[in-house]
Amino acid sequence: MQAPPIGATILGMNPTAELYDYATAVLASRDFFNRSTSALEESDSQFRPAPDMMTVAQHVAHAAQTIEWFLDGATHPKGFDLNFEEHARGLAEVRSLKEARHRLDNAFARAVDFLRGKTPDELARPLPPGPIMGERPVFEIIGAMAEHTAHHRGALTVYTRLLGKVPPMPYGG
Repeated sequence: MQAPPIGATILGMNPTAELYDYATAVLASRDFFNRSTSALEESDSQFRPAPDMMTVAQHVAHAAQTIEWFLDGATHPKGFDLNFEEHARGLAEVRSLKEARHRLDNAFARAVDFLRGKTPDELARPLPPGPIMGERPVFEIIGAMAEHTAHHRGALTVYTRLLGKVPPMPYGG
């Protein structure tokens, strides 16, 4: 099923329905991530189940990095930066969960500003050609950002349990 067109109403032909705001999906993803990882503390920053896995702080920083990557890829004429080795090197230096969360907050804010600052036509334009979402509508990065963030939220839920803590349900109030 195709996503509703930009500016479409949520409830089909209901003239009183509010216009759909694509940024709400990003904000929900942020809230779910923050809620489900809230049991993690700064002292957990360097925890990782195995030496070749990301730490808690690196997972959070990677979620931020990927939101930034989607936004940059949607706005750069050449599309997405595929130098994944360089991206990984940047994560290797991440040590603080607090700093990683700050970066994630900034990435989510940037995504919301990006989405709310674009016209429906701008969000419907095709992404640059390439192997990552080549020539798909720009608004499709929204689902990709939410899905990727959910993936790392789930991994961090497992980390939380391995630390002997109980992760809160992401969908609570």
